[in-house]
Amino acid sequence: MPQLRIAAVLALAIILQLSLRQVWPPLVNIDFPLVIVVYIALQREAWQSLIAATIAGLAVDASSGTILGAGGFSKTLTAYVIYFAATRVNLENPLVRIPVLAAAAALQAVVFVGLHRLLAQPLAAPFVPTLAYSVVGTTVIGTVALLMLDNVWSHRSQQRRQFADRRRVARRTRGVLGRRVK
Repeated sequence: MPQLRIAAVLALAIILQLSLRQVWPPLVNIDFPLVIVVYIALQREAWQSLIAATIAGLAVDASSGTILGAGGFSKTLTAYVIYFAATRVNLENPLVRIPVLAAAAALQAVVFVGLHRLLAQPLAAPFVPTLAYSVVGTTVIGTVALLMLDNVWSHRSQQRRQFADRRRVARRTRGVLGRRVK
């Protein structure tokens, strides 16, 4: 059942990514599928995040006219890096997720442009302004989206937070005389 929810939200993000650029061109800088991929990777779902990243990247590449596979590879690499970081460091705090989302947007853009430069393909816009707008737009909209997704699907994340609080309490040891050491 969670795979169905992930597929539905990912399809909605892809549709938003492809349709909002016709409504207002600056919205092309917000990477909605990347936000969903980062959310899945932060939930420590490795295979789901990698598959979602590949599907999202290929779908956006196929419809946008860029190199087919560049977006899929960049999103997949970003999902793997975020998953790897989430398994090593506790990223459950919503304030910590903001720089993680900004770093994911920057990494995805750098890998995407690097693949274009490696294959000698022209870019549609200059790199630095596009990177800045993409990082800011994806971080701002993505933070709101991550909070909304966390409130909707928060059973596992609430459970992990509770266990984190329990581990923190359990780490407090008792001294020699039986008093708590602070």
